[in-house]
Amino acid sequence: MYIEIVPNRGSRPAILLRKGRREGKRTVKQTLANLSDWDDQRIESLRLVLRGVRLFTVDQIFRIERSVAHGHVELVLAMIRKLDLARLIDAKPSRERDLIVAMVAERILAPASKLGTTRLWETSTLPEELCVGGVDVEELYAALDGLLERQPRIEKKLARRHLAEGSTVLYDISSSFYYGHTCPLVMFGHSRDEKKNLPIIVYGVLTDEEGRPVAAEAYKGNTADPKTVPDRVEQLRSKFGLTRVILVGDRGMLTQAQITNLKKYPGLGWISSLRSTQIRTLFAEGALQRSFFDAANLAEITWPDHPNERLVACFNPLLAEQRHRKRNELLAATERDLDRIRREVERRTKTPLTRSDIGVRAGRVLFRRKMGKHFKLSIGEGTFSWTRRAESISDEERLDGIYVIRTSESALSLPADDAVRHYKSLAHVERAFRCLKGIDLRIRPIFHRKENRVRAHIFLCMLAYYVEWHLRKALAPILFEDEEIDLLRLTRDPVAPATPSPSVIEKKKTRQTEDGLPIQSFSSLLALMSTLCRNRCRLASDTTAPPVDVLTDITPLQQRALDLVAAFPVTT
Repeated sequence: MYIEIVPNRGSRPAILLRKGRREGKRTVKQTLANLSDWDDQRIESLRLVLRGVRLFTVDQIFRIERSVAHGHVELVLAMIRKLDLARLIDAKPSRERDLIVAMVAERILAPASKLGTTRLWETSTLPEELCVGGVDVEELYAALDGLLERQPRIEKKLARRHLAEGSTVLYDISSSFYYGHTCPLVMFGHSRDEKKNLPIIVYGVLTDEEGRPVAAEAYKGNTADPKTVPDRVEQLRSKFGLTRVILVGDRGMLTQAQITNLKKYPGLGWISSLRSTQIRTLFAEGALQRSFFDAANLAEITWPDHPNERLVACFNPLLAEQRHRKRNELLAATERDLDRIRREVERRTKTPLTRSDIGVRAGRVLFRRKMGKHFKLSIGEGTFSWTRRAESISDEERLDGIYVIRTSESALSLPADDAVRHYKSLAHVERAFRCLKGIDLRIRPIFHRKENRVRAHIFLCMLAYYVEWHLRKALAPILFEDEEIDLLRLTRDPVAPATPSPSVIEKKKTRQTEDGLPIQSFSSLLALMSTLCRNRCRLASDTTAPPVDVLTDITPLQQRALDLVAAFPVTT
């Protein structure tokens, strides 16, 4: 018997099981079965049986005792080793150091509470690769305490790597909500998470000009942004030994009081921006006019109220259009709410609303959208009306799209274009907060109750972002990332709306790399890498034989990711 494939014109060929015999000089074929609907594997198995090959099922040859995810572990640990993170944490090898490295890696792979980490620990090859198996939650807490003790030394080493005399330093703060009340850092304050009914913990991150995190610190939830600046200045000067740096912070961080304090330190420069009230004063005094932007979108101006400072006024037409549209939407929404109050006042004839009741309701409406300055209210006993303040709206429209950068640096050391670019680089810190607070690292919710553990948790997340920052840079060719963005930031118009490079437009359009690999997000790439598993196999016929670890076949995308990390240059 044999299997024969018979062509069938333009249709699918017929696959037949046949038996042949000789009749004189002729060969007679007898069809025993039509196998056309069989899959390739069944047909190949039958062909082997017909040849006399003895077949075995997979479980008759060997057993797979265990299968754990490995590819994403190999990718993250490859970058950790390139960054020499273990020596950065402690020069002396120890189990505690290995546990800290493992917690940093696990924060990227599967962020969870420390107790949750012990449950997820065995789902990947991470404990095997770092020889930290059999860990319990108390051991992780002890390692976390050890990390906090090492934090000053680690931050000094990071500063030596990425900061130097004359460097630009970015600083910003954020906050995370907190369930509970036992931690001394927990206070009610300005929540960035829009959780007004929950207390918060404030933390600040210091980075180099490219966004690499260098230091992190936690503060009480009611700490105002400017109050954290002196600590950062002291850290830069005393702990890091830097006398000449340029500190970049937003206008809520580097207030006039803090800038006055910074001027006491020779060699310490700064870049910030003016508040809208200050810009309005510039217009009122004639120091700033919209005609300045007729020929260019950037102009340097002077103002006696800011001696020994450079002011760079910028005009962004896209920002102007956005602010104009938003204001009109807020005005229209406020009028709808005020009109609702007016109709209710007119309807209440038997028991008219009092003047105080009307004022409370109208006040809530104006406060909700911060539009009180643009409306004039007329409130009486059982009467209510309003009108727009046209002059106030007109004055604010003059400021649309205009912002003013202020800096202590001279034009020789920092041209106006670069001053704007340095200020806009604060977006690097904002991206850090998005990664810390988003699905990547999940700094929140904070499960710890002790102050030292909360501080250590925040620093641990910062170290995880340090690794992720480098991973994103290395893997940019296969991610939805603009590989030319760093060069574009140095050459494009600093004020005009940013435009993506042609290469990233094509990448997002085709959703493929130049060599045909599918483009990924960072999280989806880690998920695909985790499908590269390590399987522990043992011969079924000999249970005493030692097990053998076998990796699943690596895909081209997985190999490309590992090659990119291996070739990526890092600063150590």
